Amino acid sequence: MRRITRFLPLAVMLFFMTVSCDKVSIREPQATVADSLIFDIGVHKEYERMREVTDSLEMAGKLSAIDANRWRGVSYYRQGQYLMAEVCYRKALNCEVKTALDQLSYNKSARRLSELLLVRGDYEGALMVAMPAVAKMEKSGIGSDIDYAILLNNIGCCQLNLGHDKEANESFLTAREHYAARWQSDTTSRGFQEAVIGTVYTSMAYINTKRYAESIYWIDRTEMLLGKYRQKSDARREYFDEYQGRIEIMRAVALQGLNKKEEAAKAYQAFLQTNYSKTGAGKINANDYLVAAQRYAEAADNYRYLDKTLSDWGMEMSLDNIQLYLLPKYHANAEAGRQDSAKFIGNQILHMLDSAITAQKNSTTVELATIYNTQQKEAEIAKQQEDLIRTRLIGTGVGLVLVMAFFIIYTLHRRAATQRLAAAHQKLEEAHGELQTAYDQLEETTAQKERMASELRIARDIQMSMVPSHFPILSDFDLYAAMTPAKEVGGDLYGYLLIGPSEKPDVPDLFYFCIGDVSGKGVPASLFMAQATRLFRTLATQRMRPAEIATRMNAALSGEDNEHGMFVTMFIGLVNMKTGHLDFCNAGHNPPVLKAGSDISFIDMLPNAPIGLWPGLEFEGEEIDTIKGKSLFIYTDGLNEAENRQQEQFGDDRLLDILSNMHFDSAQHVINHLQEEVAQFRDGAEPNDDLTMMCLKAKK
Repeated sequence: MRRITRFLPLAVMLFFMTVSCDKVSIREPQATVADSLIFDIGVHKEYERMREVTDSLEMAGKLSAIDANRWRGVSYYRQGQYLMAEVCYRKALNCEVKTALDQLSYNKSARRLSELLLVRGDYEGALMVAMPAVAKMEKSGIGSDIDYAILLNNIGCCQLNLGHDKEANESFLTAREHYAARWQSDTTSRGFQEAVIGTVYTSMAYINTKRYAESIYWIDRTEMLLGKYRQKSDARREYFDEYQGRIEIMRAVALQGLNKKEEAAKAYQAFLQTNYSKTGAGKINANDYLVAAQRYAEAADNYRYLDKTLSDWGMEMSLDNIQLYLLPKYHANAEAGRQDSAKFIGNQILHMLDSAITAQKNSTTVELATIYNTQQKEAEIAKQQEDLIRTRLIGTGVGLVLVMAFFIIYTLHRRAATQRLAAAHQKLEEAHGELQTAYDQLEETTAQKERMASELRIARDIQMSMVPSHFPILSDFDLYAAMTPAKEVGGDLYGYLLIGPSEKPDVPDLFYFCIGDVSGKGVPASLFMAQATRLFRTLATQRMRPAEIATRMNAALSGEDNEHGMFVTMFIGLVNMKTGHLDFCNAGHNPPVLKAGSDISFIDMLPNAPIGLWPGLEFEGEEIDTIKGKSLFIYTDGLNEAENRQQEQFGDDRLLDILSNMHFDSAQHVINHLQEEVAQFRDGAEPNDDLTMMCLKAKK
C-alpha cells in the first residue's frame, strides 16, 4: 500500500501531462547580453571565470537568482563536479519565476537535473523534477522545443525503467514531435544532431530493459535521422562514422535479444566496417553484443584496450567504473576459459577497491567543502548588494538634507547597520557550525553505506560469475539450474563439468555435476562457497569418482584454516553419457527426487556427514545402473524449508505433489515452474534461506 501511495502523485501528474501534451505550443525568448557573455566564456572552457562573471552580473542586477544558479550549475557540470551541479540546479528550481527568461532558465535547470538523476538510477527523483517542468512549460507556453523534447525523453526513460511501458511510449512519441519541430524551425544542423542523440538514448533505454522489439523501431529512426543530418552542410563530419557504428552495435544487441542470431551477426559485421569499430571506445562498446552472443573470447580480446581507453577518457578507477568495466572484463575472460587472466583481473579488482573507496570519499569531501565555500560566496554577494543599496541611499540624501542632518542620519544608520551586520555575522557563524556538523555526519554515513553497498554488489557479481549461467546443449541430456541468494551474497553453489577421453577431449563421455549448501549466510558463506566450487572443478578434471571428490574436499576444508567450523552439504554426481550409469555421493544433503514415468520418489541414500566438519572421513559412494528415460531433481533446503507469512514451510509433501502432477517438458521448465510455486507460496514474505535448484533430464 505504501508503494502505491508513493507513486500516486506521479500517476496524477502523468495523467494531466499526457492529456495536455498534444496542445503544447512553445515559444523561446531571446537570450540577454549577459547570458551570451557567460555562454562565450563557457565555450572557451574557462569555468572558474564563468562563475566569477556570473557572481558579478548577479550582484549588479543583470542576472536573476534563478539564471545565476543555472549558469553556476552549467559550469560545475562541464567540470564533472556533478554534486555541485545538482546543488546549483536545485537552487535554481527553488527560486521564484518572475519573467519569461526565468521560465527558460527553470526549464534548462530541470532538464539537466533530471538527466543527472536518471543516469544515477533515481528514476522517481528524475520524474519529480521533469514532470513539473513539463507542466510549467505547457501552462506558460515558454521554452524551447529541444528542452521540452529532452525532458519528455528523460520522463520516458524513467517510466520505462519503472515498468510504465504505455506511458513511456507516449512520452517518446511526443518528444519525437518536438525534435521534429526543432529541426523544421532551425536552419542549422543542430536540431538533427540533438534528435540523433535523443533517439540513441531512447533506443538504449529499450535495450537496457530488454524490450528489444521496440528498440528496433527507435534504432531505425536514429539511422533515418543520421541520414538527414549528413545532408546538412554545417554537420560535424566526425559524428557520422561514430554514430553509424553505435547504431549497428545497438541493432546487433537487439536482434540477438530477439534470437535473430544471423541478422545480429550481419549487423555486427556492418559495425566492423566503420572506423569507430577500430577505436578503443568502439571495441568496448562492441562487447555489449559479443557478450550477449556468448562470443566471450572476442570480448576478452577487446577488453585488452580497456586501460588505454579509460586513460584517453580521463577516467579513474572509481567504484562505478570498476563495476561498469572491470567486472564485465573479468566475466568475459572467465567465460572464455582464460582462467589465468580472470584470476589476474579478480586480484586487480580487489587491489583497486580500497583506493577507489578512499578516492570517492575524498572527492565527496572536496565537493562538500566547495558547497560550503559557494554558500559563503553567496553571503558575500548579498552583503555587497546591501552595501550598494545603502551607498545609493546616502548619495540621494546628500542633495535633500542639510549637512548636519545628513551627518546625524548617516551616523545612526551606520550604527544600526553595524549591529545588524554583527547579528548577521553571528547567525552565519552558527549556521556554519550546524551545516558543518550536518555535512560531516552526512559524509560519514554516505561513505559507509556506499562502501558497503558497492562491496556487496561487487561480491555478488563475482560470486554469481562462479556458477554457470549457460548450460550445455546435448542430444541425450538436458541440464538447467538456478540460484537465488537470500542476501546480497549467499552460500549455495552448483556446477557441472563435461570431460572427454584424452584421445578425443572435444567429445565428452563423462558428465560431472554438483549442488551444495554452505552453513550460514552472507559474505563468510560466499567465501567458503568459492573454495568448495574451485575444489569440485579441480578434482573433477582428474576424473575422480564422487566419493573420492568428497573425501578430498573434506580433507582440504576441515583443516586448521577452518577456524569458524564452517561446512557444506553436497550432492556430487557423475553420469556415463554412453550408458546413463549414475555414480553419486551424498554428503549430508537433501535427498534428490527421481522421476521415471509416473513413478516419483526421494532417493534412499547413505548418511554421509557434511564436508568440512571432521578431518579424516572416508565418504561412501552409491550408484544407479542407468538414469536414461528418467529425470533427477536436486535442491537445497531453501526450497522445502521456504516459509510464508505464517511461517509455514513449503515441505517435502508439497514438493512431491507438484513434481508428480507436472510434465517434465524440459529441465528449465521444471526450475521455472518451481520458482513460481515458491514465490506464490511465500506470498510476499522475505526469503529465509538461499534457494538453489538443479534438474537433469536423461532421454531414452
